Formats: sequence, C-alpha cells, structure tokens
Amino acid sequence: MNLNPPLLVVAAPAKVNLFLHITGRRADGYHTLESLFALVDLADTIALYRRDDGVITRSNHVPGIAADADLAVRAARSVQAITRTPFGVDIEVTKRIPQGAGLGGGSSDAASVLLALNRLWSLHLQRSRLFDLALTLGADVPFFVGGSPAVARGIGEVLTPVSMPTQWMVIAKPTVTIRTADIFAAPELTRNTASAKIDVFSEGYGHNDLQAVAVQRAPEVGLALRALQSLAHHARMTGSGACAIAMCASELEARHIVAALPPPIEGHVARTIARHPLAAFV
Repeated sequence: MNLNPPLLVVAAPAKVNLFLHITGRRADGYHTLESLFALVDLADTIALYRRDDGVITRSNHVPGIAADADLAVRAARSVQAITRTPFGVDIEVTKRIPQGAGLGGGSSDAASVLLALNRLWSLHLQRSRLFDLALTLGADVPFFVGGSPAVARGIGEVLTPVSMPTQWMVIAKPTVTIRTADIFAAPELTRNTASAKIDVFSEGYGHNDLQAVAVQRAPEVGLALRALQSLAHHARMTGSGACAIAMCASELEARHIVAALPPPIEGHVARTIARHPLAAFV
C-alpha cells in the first residue's frame, strides 16, 4: 500500500447561511429547509496522526465537548467501521469557530476528518460514499464534504452547487450559545415558508426563520443583531444562532464595523471562499 506521510494538518472552515427558510416538517420530526450555504475563511485546525494499532483518540481537551461525543471522533470511527482499515488516528482539534454560534463548527470538523482520513489512510473513497457517511453524522456535514457554496434543500442534504463572488462580511458573536435542537423544537417556529423554486438570489434575499425564536429565547442574540443592523445592511442571524452576519463592500468596511461593535459583542472579519480547502482529497 502506498501510504501518505503519517501526519496531516488540515483546516475545517465555518459556514454561514445567507438565508434560511423552514419549508416543512417530516413525519420523522426532521425539518425541511431552503438555505444558501457559503464557506468562510474562519476555520478550526485539525491535526491527524496515523496510528498502526487501530486506536482512535482525541489527543487534546476541547471545552464543553467530551471526546466520545465529538463529531470529529465519531467521523473517524464511522469511516474506520465501513472500510475495516487496520489504521487508527490521534486527532487534535484547535477550535477557532465559536461553539453554539450557527457557524457549523462541529459539522465542519467531522467533514474535514472524513476528507483527511480518505488521504491519510489511503482509502480512495468516492465523494458520494463520503457524502452518504456524512449524512449519518449530521444534516450539515454533507455540505462541507460537497466542497462548494450551495443551495440546500431537504433536511440540508439536497445540495445544488452555486457560484458566488468573494464577499467580505462581519460575524458578530454575542455572549451566549444556542442549542440547535431547542430552536427547532420551539412550537412558535414558522414551518411553512414557501420555496423559491430557483437558485438565483439577490443580495439581501429572504430571511432566517429561526431568528425570531432565538431572539425570544436569548436576548443577547437580539442585542448583537440590533448592533450590527445599526452599522450594516441586511444583517441577520446565521443558522440557529447565536451569531449575526452582514455582508460588506470591502475588508476596510468590515474592519470599521467590527471596531464599532459595542462590548461584549465579539466581532470577526471573514470572507467567503469558493472551494473547501480539502476538496481535492477525493
């Protein structure tokens, strides 16, 4: 077997939802949606060291996430189980994407582990196989495996790749984390937004159906939104929260907005990226 070097250090980029409409609810309880997903250059870093003994471990502490519950570890165990590879891996996750922020950090970590292990373990799996495996880990994971901006439908697994120009943005993080399950379970959540039926959207199109629920349950989200809305156009929440985002005309504008955000709101300057950094790993 022609093996790659035993160590890989890879990025796991965040995502933002430029809009997020809930279009229904299936009999199994999952919600159907329509959203425009974009990758951004805010990223976690994952180091993977191949082991020959089949053991899979996380070699560092990640606050608030037990190793056995970590999607990165679960991803490694899942791909090991379906391929019956004799190899294991030590995984070190350096978090930069805030948790409970609507930026898909855990899902991105899982996808980057799937993609990286495809190379580290010399598995030669097709993207479609990794996509199916990703869906067992979470509804957002297939998007990161897909590797490009996309319109998402279904529960997030029906992806139509789209082209987007590079855009600068501000990400505003309030002093609160949000549990996705709590937002989707809210009885007042709007679940019948009509589908656009098209894949071409103007700037500022749509809204986020989860935003009102998150603001009601976490006033800090509303504070971050109002602060960003006073400084930028089309500010809205991403994902199930807690972060708010706003597109900017330039990096300079984004930096000025971040500097103007009132404490304790944490601001990040980010830009969209056209391809996942590990897209060539399949």
